[in-house]
Amino acid sequence: MKTSLMLAALLAAPATATPIRSLPQPLPLANTIPAARDIAFPGTMTIKVDATDVTRGIWRVEQTIPVPAAGAMTLLFPKFLPGKHAPRGEVEKLADLRITGNGKPIAWTRDPVDVHAFHISVPDGVRSLDLRFAFLTATVTGQGRITATADMLSLQPEQVSLYPAGWFTRRIPASLTVTWPKGWQVAGALRADKTDGDTVTYGTVDYETLVDSPFLAGRYMKRWDLGSNVALNVAADDPRFLAATPAQIDAHKRLVAQALKTFGARHFDHYDLLLSLSDTLGGIGLEHQRSSENGVPTPYFTEWEKGPGRRNLLPHEFSHSWCGKYRRPADLFTPDYRTPMRNSLLWVYEGQDQFWGFVLQARAGLVSKQDTLDQLAIIAATQDTRPGREWRPMVDTTNDPIITPRAPKGWVSEQRSEDYYNEGMLIWFEVDAVLRRESGGARGMDDFARAFFGVNDGDWGTLTYDFDEIVRTLNKLQPYDWAGLLRARTTETLPQAPLTGFTASGYTLTYTDTPTGAVADTQRLAKQVNLFWSGGLVLGAGGKVEQVLWDSAAFAAGLQVGDEIVGIDDKPYSDDALKAAVAAAKGAATPIRLIVRTQDRLRAVDWAWNGGLRYPRFAKTGSDGSLDRLLTPLP
Repeated sequence: MKTSLMLAALLAAPATATPIRSLPQPLPLANTIPAARDIAFPGTMTIKVDATDVTRGIWRVEQTIPVPAAGAMTLLFPKFLPGKHAPRGEVEKLADLRITGNGKPIAWTRDPVDVHAFHISVPDGVRSLDLRFAFLTATVTGQGRITATADMLSLQPEQVSLYPAGWFTRRIPASLTVTWPKGWQVAGALRADKTDGDTVTYGTVDYETLVDSPFLAGRYMKRWDLGSNVALNVAADDPRFLAATPAQIDAHKRLVAQALKTFGARHFDHYDLLLSLSDTLGGIGLEHQRSSENGVPTPYFTEWEKGPGRRNLLPHEFSHSWCGKYRRPADLFTPDYRTPMRNSLLWVYEGQDQFWGFVLQARAGLVSKQDTLDQLAIIAATQDTRPGREWRPMVDTTNDPIITPRAPKGWVSEQRSEDYYNEGMLIWFEVDAVLRRESGGARGMDDFARAFFGVNDGDWGTLTYDFDEIVRTLNKLQPYDWAGLLRARTTETLPQAPLTGFTASGYTLTYTDTPTGAVADTQRLAKQVNLFWSGGLVLGAGGKVEQVLWDSAAFAAGLQVGDEIVGIDDKPYSDDALKAAVAAAKGAATPIRLIVRTQDRLRAVDWAWNGGLRYPRFAKTGSDGSLDRLLTPLP
């Protein structure tokens, strides 16, 4: 009976029953964080940092923040950081935060939307907040950049301070005191106001200047005066790496002199190049108004003759004092470190700075003209073989710092990655060539530099610009459709890289079977076998695949990043054996047989590449042109 009733009920039910589905409405996002105002903050923050625990890299902080009034108050940990173009403030490393007022604990609540913000309620009668917390630096590379070793440390003020919401950071006074490891030397843009043993109190500055003034400290350090109130401060893992020759220091002095001649003004009262030579401290290249953080492996001086190495880093970061820090895109300037940055003009900020970095390295003699040309050929060839340029315009890569902040990509040639640096640079070489052509050789990018950056000598504030001002400046130098050219180069999807700056100067990109010194040096430093233009492979140590060029012969063979080549034909893998096989297969119909390990499987791969070894270089096709003049020192 029950079975009959159930069957009858099912037969009587509608053919399609309406499903039951709850449909909530979202809660509104309440913004309770005060907007920044361009008014003076009433009082001076004091920040005391104990940076002596270098073994564990734990910075302990005591901070006092004046209280404007009782009631709701929000404290912010810096989030969007200048030079990083992204919300990369390491709030996850902030620990043991305790806040008191008049000696009594004050509870804090993290904002549920902006996790860099902490809300408190200030009791009546409290005139200042006392904060205690620790910043736990990375101890292994997976946690971030290593900033403390037994012999040196890198201290960035945004890591060891909070600031009150509601004010422009340039309107908040701050005083910093740091206790350094015993006997260490210290360098940075801030100058000491008071010294008590290893504890140094620095002069009061606004919080924006404080965050823009990092420190490098070390057991083994040297300082060289480069002239014009610019200093080179170098810390090393061992004193032997500080053995710079007079000729090497003279090249750095010429860098300063050539930069000042090129830009026509300076936007700092003094400037400190901070350079760490270390195989343990994390590498870095980060610009600031009156200093720059630069970190390279130890043999910067001691292997000078082996190749250009990382010597482009200092010219690049030094040029940022003009291009990026003083002259800054309007949508990249923010009143505080919470307001999102917009990166639409990074092809100027970073791309033109990349241009000046290579120009100045050659003018200073830090890198020879030939090595500079060979480095530029590598960049031109890399950009010219990026298939991703056919679907993704270069300007869209200015979003990469936020989309994927330097995270590895599996198919970088198809995805593209921060191409505003190198392709942006290629655009400015083209602008120079067009300026010289249209003006009959009378004007070039040096004239743009003096017109755009060489203003308001001695002003080390920030002067913003937009796309239209760039176009106006170029048109004042030489009338032309600059807006059309720059929009085409930045927004259109083009199959080839913009190489007019080289071809118009009498240089043609070619490929030979012998690597240039710059290619060889790059492979040596990266410990790579670069067959990127020889079938689409870049290999690391032990035959590990680090890059596969999209739509290349290696791509067609099914190779991918992470694969390991363990054999070539019937022989074990070696770097030399692979290069020999590529050379031997030139013009042949038979593919190169590879034995490849992918995870826990072995497979045979037929790599159908018969183009031989190919390495990029420029061939001179005419008399000296604009590129030659650009790479020649100014008198």
